[in-house]
Amino acid sequence: MGKLVELLGFITHLSRSTKQWMVLTNDVALVPVAFLAALSLQLNRPPLGAELQQHWPLLLMLLAICALIEIGMNIHRVQLKAYESRAIALSATHAVLLALSAGLIDRAVGGTLPGATFVSFAMVYLLLAVSSRAVMLKLVLSAYRHRPKLRVLVYGAGRTGQQLVAALRTDETVRPVAYIDDNKMLQGAIVQGLHVHPPAAIARLARTKHVDRVLLAMPSVPRARLAQLSRQLEEKGLDVQTLPSFAQLAGNGVPLVEQLRPVVPGQFLGRAPLDAELPGGSETYRGTSVMISGAGGSIGSELCRQILACRPRRLVLFEMSELALYKLDQELSALATEQQVEIVPILGSVCDAPLVRRVLADQEIEIVLHAAAYKHVPLVESNPVSGFANNVLGTHTLAQAAGEAGVARFILISTDKAVRPKNMMGASKRMAELVVQDLASRSTGTIYSMVRFGNVLGSSGSVIPLFHDQICKGGPVTLTHREVTRYFMTIPEAARLVLVAGTFATGGDVFVLDMGAPVQIYDLARQMIEAAGYTVRDETNPDGDIEIRLTGLRAGEKLHEELLIGEGQIGTPHPKIMLAREAHLSEIEVAAGMRALRAAVTEHASAALRAVVARWVEGGKALALAAAEARGQLPAS
Repeated sequence: MGKLVELLGFITHLSRSTKQWMVLTNDVALVPVAFLAALSLQLNRPPLGAELQQHWPLLLMLLAICALIEIGMNIHRVQLKAYESRAIALSATHAVLLALSAGLIDRAVGGTLPGATFVSFAMVYLLLAVSSRAVMLKLVLSAYRHRPKLRVLVYGAGRTGQQLVAALRTDETVRPVAYIDDNKMLQGAIVQGLHVHPPAAIARLARTKHVDRVLLAMPSVPRARLAQLSRQLEEKGLDVQTLPSFAQLAGNGVPLVEQLRPVVPGQFLGRAPLDAELPGGSETYRGTSVMISGAGGSIGSELCRQILACRPRRLVLFEMSELALYKLDQELSALATEQQVEIVPILGSVCDAPLVRRVLADQEIEIVLHAAAYKHVPLVESNPVSGFANNVLGTHTLAQAAGEAGVARFILISTDKAVRPKNMMGASKRMAELVVQDLASRSTGTIYSMVRFGNVLGSSGSVIPLFHDQICKGGPVTLTHREVTRYFMTIPEAARLVLVAGTFATGGDVFVLDMGAPVQIYDLARQMIEAAGYTVRDETNPDGDIEIRLTGLRAGEKLHEELLIGEGQIGTPHPKIMLAREAHLSEIEVAAGMRALRAAVTEHASAALRAVVARWVEGGKALALAAAEARGQLPAS
């Protein structure tokens, strides 16, 4: 048995052309066997050595003729399992042509073999060709029969499940071992020779019957329930597959397990998208050398694409993630060749001052778009030192080096979470803004500015991919609070805003976008569930498909985000872009704050870091007190 399985493994790994050449070699090798048998029948004894030597040239020519005729007739291309009457007729024709060729050659060289010898040769060769194929097919089928079978549980003992089991029993590679069904009336019964078990028995059956896979044969069950059931079974370590009904397989219905319709982020904005409403700005970037930090991120990569359309002289991709940089470089290089833009990928961190200074000088950078940042709120909340080191010290390193290198424009990508922050990520971005505002107040050459916007639909970490993934798994969709709202924009909108606003900058500017009314996240979750073809399960619809589960606000999370710190704002040349009027720290205050921050980062001291936030960031005292209370260092008021 082991050798048969090894044979099967060897055969299945051969290419189709290799298998065809093996069949051809077999047929050519049968020529001398058939010729020897024909001579033996004529002489009524095996031929002697001298008699064989006399016919040696004829035999060699027959080998070549056999191969040529078989290739010409494509007999070697006929699969073993398809070798039936038509293929046997081809082999018979092959044998006759081979015998006629032998007779003609023998007469041409003055041979004395009688015609009966060539008739016998044709008959024996045909018999050997057919028999050898029958043997080869038997060996392969035998190996298939003895290889390990896939053992499956069929979930659903109804009509579809029974049809599935009947079909599987004709397959040599699969063995159904039992049914699973939620119907208590069927549990304990024997259907088609298989016992029907309750769902609670799955773990035991998987262990005792060595189950490899569970097949869900319940086409009438809602898709959300199937997704939930599939996830539960996969968590038990089982491979799960879902089967549509046989009517659906025949094309008489809608496929049961269809992919969710692609989510188009802009459809959930609650306003008209602004992509087409942000014209201009390309002239500022045309023919320049532009560097984008965080180029591999959601915003950074879109900035690269839109900058490329502006036809800069050089585009420097500065990114810390090797994989993200590789993918982006591959994508942009093909486009850049057509537009004659030089693409320079740089792998490194904005905290690496020597690297930053060298890149700015060597690549003659004229414009810096700073998108590199740690932006996931829970991660920065758990790792505040790393978050501030990257978001604040990294910004200071890059912005200061840009000024020293004579860069014309430096644009910081900021966030609405920097406005009176309630979490450490927002506090780090606010401190980054203060650093850039301070440099802007002292700069005589470089124009420093900031662009602040809300959540970006479809970016990594945003609610759209999170909700989509939860819906794909059958729910529940998790939401921190029913009343939570957020400002939203699409990735192209955000990138275009940055590029256009950057052209308006005069120094120290904080630009914000008129993003319309904030979106209620609960409504967004409902829209996404309904857009996927499901219904929401709640108190008014207990039989719905997917539940929206409220988990409570996370530490540092606001119910409603803000875009402005000050009271006023003024217009810009574009009606959708506003310039915020905001106070900022003095040079002495920023210097003191940065010294304290560097000391806290060097010592990796979270408490000292929160003290810096409490002193230098608007609303920082409340943030520090909340963090201390969460750690149990202060009693709750």
